[in-house]
Amino acid sequence: MAVVKARESDVALLARLLRAEAEGEGEYGMLLIGNVGINRIRANCSDFKGLRTIPQMVFLPNAFEAVLHGYFYQKARDREKRLARRCINGERHWPAKFSLWYFRPEGDCPPTWYNQPLAGRYKLHCFYEPAAETCENVYNTY
Repeated sequence: MAVVKARESDVALLARLLRAEAEGEGEYGMLLIGNVGINRIRANCSDFKGLRTIPQMVFLPNAFEAVLHGYFYQKARDREKRLARRCINGERHWPAKFSLWYFRPEGDCPPTWYNQPLAGRYKLHCFYEPAAETCENVYNTY
């Protein structure tokens, strides 16, 4: 059962984002990026208030560097579509289970990002989940 509404075009859009942001980190890494995106839609807090759809989340200004590059605009592949559907259906994994932010630093993960605590690292990406007082809703979305 989907935790956010998604047409086939939304699945393809999320699939393209997963590939463009984390293809080098394998399927698990792409699932984590999908977790963050779906969390942003579901949480309705912080910089993500009012997001209701996958296109709103993907094209939120300054949210994903990948949308600035041609690779993002290539056709979605079946592999990434399957991963996108898993995220849309509510499958979540640590360290992105409750995360709203991630980034790829040159070295170690900073202990905070946008004043939010580090949840953990997977390969090259650091994931940050909000403190409960910042966005309690992200912990109650499933």
